[in-house]
Amino acid sequence: MVDTVDKGALDRKAVSRWEAVLANAARTAGPPMLFGLRLWASVCLALYVSFWLELDNASWAGTSAALVCQPLLGASLRKGWFRMIGTLVGAVAIVVLTACFPQNRAGLLIGLALWGAVCAFVATLLGNFASYAAALAGYTAAIIAGNELGATGGVNGEAFTLAVTRVSEIWIGIVCAGIVLAGSDFGAAPRRLAALLAGLSAQITSKFGSALTLAGSALSDMQPVRRELVRQVIALDPVMDQAIGESSKLRYHSWVLQATKDGLFEALAGWSAVVWRLARLPDDTARQEADAVLNSVPMALRSASPQGDATSWMTDPVGMGHLCEAAVRRLIAMPAGTPSLRLIADQTARLLAGLSDVLDGLALLVADPVRHQGHHRRARFYVPDWLPALVNAGRALVTIGAVEVFWIITAWPNGALAITFTAISVIIFAPKADVAYAVAMNFMVGVGLAAVCAAIVAFAGFPNVETFAGFSIVMGLFLIPLGALMAQSWQATMFGALAGNFVPLLAPANQTSYDTAQFYNAALAIVLGCGAAALSFRLLPPLSPAKRSERLLALTLRDLHSLATATVQRPPDDWENRIYSRLTALPDQAEPVQRARLLTALSVGTGIIHLRRIAPQLGLVSEFDLALEALAQGNSVAATAGLTALDQRLASLGQGNPQTSFVQKERGRVLAIRDALVRHRSYFDAGASI
Repeated sequence: MVDTVDKGALDRKAVSRWEAVLANAARTAGPPMLFGLRLWASVCLALYVSFWLELDNASWAGTSAALVCQPLLGASLRKGWFRMIGTLVGAVAIVVLTACFPQNRAGLLIGLALWGAVCAFVATLLGNFASYAAALAGYTAAIIAGNELGATGGVNGEAFTLAVTRVSEIWIGIVCAGIVLAGSDFGAAPRRLAALLAGLSAQITSKFGSALTLAGSALSDMQPVRRELVRQVIALDPVMDQAIGESSKLRYHSWVLQATKDGLFEALAGWSAVVWRLARLPDDTARQEADAVLNSVPMALRSASPQGDATSWMTDPVGMGHLCEAAVRRLIAMPAGTPSLRLIADQTARLLAGLSDVLDGLALLVADPVRHQGHHRRARFYVPDWLPALVNAGRALVTIGAVEVFWIITAWPNGALAITFTAISVIIFAPKADVAYAVAMNFMVGVGLAAVCAAIVAFAGFPNVETFAGFSIVMGLFLIPLGALMAQSWQATMFGALAGNFVPLLAPANQTSYDTAQFYNAALAIVLGCGAAALSFRLLPPLSPAKRSERLLALTLRDLHSLATATVQRPPDDWENRIYSRLTALPDQAEPVQRARLLTALSVGTGIIHLRRIAPQLGLVSEFDLALEALAQGNSVAATAGLTALDQRLASLGQGNPQTSFVQKERGRVLAIRDALVRHRSYFDAGASI
């Protein structure tokens, strides 16, 4: 009897375990499989519409639908919009090139290579899906040129007709994919972004509150945390783009989201300045000044929990924003007997003002009203570093040109197709920087596997079906599992290439052709074109992450030296946006100290701009210029001495002066610059040459 009971209990436990395993498998496999179904439905709908309209090359509609489909709704919709723009620009470009070089194959091919280089250049400068649009403009021109030049390379003068046809086919694919995706997925990117912003804000306030509580002791333990938070803020860009893709309201208020990220940088810069000032003070003084500032910060903004409580940030961003603004006003108005206390109070206010911008973004994301609708920051584009874009442009020009020369020499009938896929890979993967070669190789492997799958479907599947329903079922046998694999993080590039190139290799049409020789020649041209692009990334490699980080720091130092010697005053927004762009461009592999140095340069440059504006009013131009001249020469010791002398002059001006609080504020700025020069002396002493 006991054995029977034990056996029954064991059986129930085994069944429970299997149920748990199956439930977990369903949760894990469900979303990827659902995406596979969406991919299949998008491609089939695009092909059906193209067949119904009897378009010449329906496969491009199916290909566009497959390429636009992404596991995240926001990414798909955003990619679709930018694909439309890039396709149109590329079509216009090839029509113009053809008009400039009528009946001139050499001129057209040179112009095509130059256009590819320009698009690779612009794609590197831009970010996220705007970069994709620039890349698409490059290889759309190559696609239309390949059809125009044909097998012999003779310009047939049908560029305009081909451009209209290709744009129509591609736009049909984009619209069909958008309909399927928007109708089957409600998206969650805004909520995901809101959770990230709330978590970062809560961590910043929690750790900063702990820093003020600790005052002079154990502050160095928080340095790695602060630098890691900088990296996480830099990584917000793609999630913001996805959120914008899901909401027209966010697209209209995109400047609010940009100000949100900038506000996080400002908060981290203020935190850094406060911590280093407290660390340089005697423990008793640090404790007194930290307590004075803490009294002006509400408890809700300095939670002592290890990770910070993000609930209130998500549920009541407007109320939290009012708390931040009130605290900023109290800190600015707080009397300060020492420049050190003034610095700590002002930098804490800077931190809270930055978080106020974050709360504007959170209010927008969680459907609360935007609190500062009248405040619209001017959008300006800043290039962090021109060299990576120039390298990528040169590589695209050489690679596309080399394949064109190979085609001319060999008279290969499928050479135009090889040029097209060379342009696709060498342009679209150029912004991938140090991982471009690995991504291009995975793409080539995916294209090779797509050729195998397409051959199976074309010569074993399609001959056995006669209706579009049967055609769709055969397509689904491959597209659904490919989509599920594409949704996994493992080898996403390879499976994305497999799913995206399956349709153009298959080349379905109203009148199906079963020419095996043509199929294998086309597949070989596509694979070799992708291989030529992958080889170019090996022979002409992009700048390494270490080199790019070093250049961003050197360029910032050079700009800081120019700022110190400039006779024309630069607006603070101009300097801040320039440094924000460089912070965003820092590679993920950058050293933590490099992120800290860029944040420090942000604060130093802003302080110099404010002091240069105030110095004439106080009659201290010569003292300030002397300190800045030493800074521009890379002599931080002399610059520190000059700033000390400037501080002494300010102190003498403040004695018995009714504007003492104003003078203390300027002394606080001088002190912040001195702290930065001492903290990163090796960086500020480096030369500005690159």
